[in-house]
Amino acid sequence: RAALHPGVVTDTAGGGTCTANFVFTQGNRVFLGQAAHCAGTGEATETDGCSSATGPLGTTVAIQGSDGRDRRGAMVYSSWVAMQADGETDPDVCAYNDFALVELSTGDAADVNPSVPFFGGPTGLHEGVLRAGTPVLGYGNSTTRHGVEALRPKAGSIVAANGGGIGYEVYTVSPGIPGDSGSGYLTQNGEAVGVLSTLNLAPLPVSNGMTNLAKALSYAADHGFADLELEPGTESFTPNPAALLSRTGQE
Repeated sequence: RAALHPGVVTDTAGGGTCTANFVFTQGNRVFLGQAAHCAGTGEATETDGCSSATGPLGTTVAIQGSDGRDRRGAMVYSSWVAMQADGETDPDVCAYNDFALVELSTGDAADVNPSVPFFGGPTGLHEGVLRAGTPVLGYGNSTTRHGVEALRPKAGSIVAANGGGIGYEVYTVSPGIPGDSGSGYLTQNGEAVGVLSTLNLAPLPVSNGMTNLAKALSYAADHGFADLELEPGTESFTPNPAALLSRTGQE
């Protein structure tokens, strides 16, 4: 019933409409996570965070509360901004590190719950690299689905790890589409593991690129956001792909 939670829609000034992934805190500060490219100001094909155009830190982000009232946040961290300021040259980091933080006002923080809709959790942060075939669960909220709730939850698996596990290729029932960018992925244990970054047409058609959340947070820690905490959900985690497939009309 909280107005702000994982899965709410974010609209970044000069950028695009995306989906929030998880809730993070640093002391008394409260943040929603999204993808860095949600603040991208260039072409939709610009996906290299070290060279793509992006809005600056402080960019206003409108957050569509589930109570029907918009809030205003500010983008206070962007992996794209950090990489460009730092002169990052590792091509894998440039390609797959796609994470941003939207800070909420003190007043709006009281309207936040960190639970992921449909699945509950997260139960914690997944560390390490997932192997191909590992199941993952996601929740996107693209406005192009016109509010069809059954298409928001996703079940699928890792197809391949990229850049030594900085990113992944993922296939899910009901793939992530524009507007789902930034949404979170969970393991079957409910651990937060990734952020939806791209919709891929090749070499794996209709797959999604996913940023490894633990590695993205490690990069953020090196660029001003040490001691950032992932907030666990208050609702119990329940992986239920059978019910998910039924709700999305699959066999």
